[in-house]
Amino acid sequence: EVRRKSTLTREREIADLLDKKDRMIATPEESAESDEHLRRSILTLWQTNMLRETKLTVLDEVDNGLSYYDYTFLTEVPRLHGFVEDYLQSLAKDTQEKELGTFFRMGSWIGGDRDGNPFVTAEVLENTLKMHADRIFSFYLEELSKLSSELPISEGIVIVTQDIKELAAQTTDASPHRRREPYRLAISRIIDRLHVTRQSIEDSGHPKNADRSDCYTSPLEFKNDLDKINNSLRENGSGVLARGRLRHLRRAVDCFGFHLAVLDLRQNSAVHERTINELIHSINPSIDYLSLTEDQRVNLLLAELVNPRPLLSPHIEYSPETKGELAVFKTAASAHEQYGTDVITNCIISKAEGVSDILELAILLKEFGLIDSNGKSSMNIVPLFETINDLRVCAEVIDQLLSQPAYRKLISSRNDLQEVMLGYSDSNKDGGFVTSGWELYKAEIKLVEVFQKHRVKLRLFHGRGGSVGRGGGPSYDAILAQPGGAVSGSIRITEQGEIIASKYSNAEVGRRNLEIIAAATLEASILNPDKPAPKDDYLDAMEVLSANAYQSYRKLVYETDGFLDYFWNSTVITEIATLNIGSRPASRTQTRKIEDLRAIPWV
Repeated sequence: EVRRKSTLTREREIADLLDKKDRMIATPEESAESDEHLRRSILTLWQTNMLRETKLTVLDEVDNGLSYYDYTFLTEVPRLHGFVEDYLQSLAKDTQEKELGTFFRMGSWIGGDRDGNPFVTAEVLENTLKMHADRIFSFYLEELSKLSSELPISEGIVIVTQDIKELAAQTTDASPHRRREPYRLAISRIIDRLHVTRQSIEDSGHPKNADRSDCYTSPLEFKNDLDKINNSLRENGSGVLARGRLRHLRRAVDCFGFHLAVLDLRQNSAVHERTINELIHSINPSIDYLSLTEDQRVNLLLAELVNPRPLLSPHIEYSPETKGELAVFKTAASAHEQYGTDVITNCIISKAEGVSDILELAILLKEFGLIDSNGKSSMNIVPLFETINDLRVCAEVIDQLLSQPAYRKLISSRNDLQEVMLGYSDSNKDGGFVTSGWELYKAEIKLVEVFQKHRVKLRLFHGRGGSVGRGGGPSYDAILAQPGGAVSGSIRITEQGEIIASKYSNAEVGRRNLEIIAAATLEASILNPDKPAPKDDYLDAMEVLSANAYQSYRKLVYETDGFLDYFWNSTVITEIATLNIGSRPASRTQTRKIEDLRAIPWV
């Protein structure tokens, strides 16, 4: 994101003022005051430095990302669920209200994505999770305080359930002004327990093992207390009071838990490969893992996956890179104890090329108990296929992987669901726009067939960026353009860079974008689940177009003498690479090669 948060804040302020002028009939005094406020905001924007003078840290990026939860997600995700519920209820003949399951989940990899970013460490990961938890607990406590002020209901006027009486009786609130206001007393009790839970998590003690018996052991337990208020209001003729803030808060707990967003871990397959090599060599110096063939690697890794003997030893001094990687997995395992297993559920392998790349990660997870001795995994292992060649072979790789009983057992423990991520940015950089889109489409068709063969559910994770060169475009059209079977009830999509600000810095606009994603996913899953494949002549034509486009693109970018020098000298790549737009270096390695250049400066 090029623009500073200060700039985005002023833009939001100006937008809010203009919105109020459109919606409100103001007195002359109010109108003059609004105009002057608008002039102040514009003048401040003009006098604000457009560019950052210092480089962002990873935690700066985390903080910037969390802003959009305040702007949009914390309020609009629950409201969207309520809207869909009400609409479906209006169509139903049954007058009894029914609640939908939660269908939107938020995720992030800011603070967990180590691919090419040496600044994402175990300490950064730990602080990221704390920042996430702090934001969601602050939201819950603020909402509960407001809810308390909205429910000054007297037991001299209404009847309440036994659950509410019991909650109220446990409160530490001794104010005589609230002694006959059971809902306020019950909420006071909930607030007290939430404070204790927050403190316990901040102290890095798992609620179940904490000395404080008042801790909520899980978000579900917190939700159960809110449900008691909901049930009491509805049972005693005040159901409309349960449909406002309380309804949205209960849904928020379902959506965000105590962790706010699922944090993805991501690392390049080459780093996993070097880490595994060092671990194996340290216990058996006769094995040079890096020199083994792919089949030899797979056989070795499968044997290790079922071997109860650990690879790690506290008596061995590992390299700095290996120690850093191991520290991240150790922190992830601790986070599962601290926040619950929903806090980190996805581990992504960049530049995945073969079965061994996926099994290497499984071994690392096993070393820290994230895969147990019975073959049960608490993480999704997600291969990311990025280059044109990787896309062409990804279905074959997954077929081989799912044919391995030891790995298939891991998938069974994840509800028979395997996620596969597809890279738009790097495939564009590798093969050009036309070939990238076409190979992504063909890869999805093949993956659908492989997953049907193995009777495993496929969830595709689309690594789309904002610009066309990174797979960007209208979300609705992109989802509906997926081949038949590729969207079978679930999909993951990245929103990156300046697209986040343009879509989600305004609550109303953000809500519309969330609706679009939900609508397209429902339409693709329910109305077009088995969309027929395009006609053969279309497929043949696209194959010819793609082959010609690929040849032309590769000939220019990778096979033209002097292109590298021309590119670096004739474009603003150096200036873009040195802009303070993020914590990640412009290149994965310290070279000028196009292959190692990150997608953002290339685009």
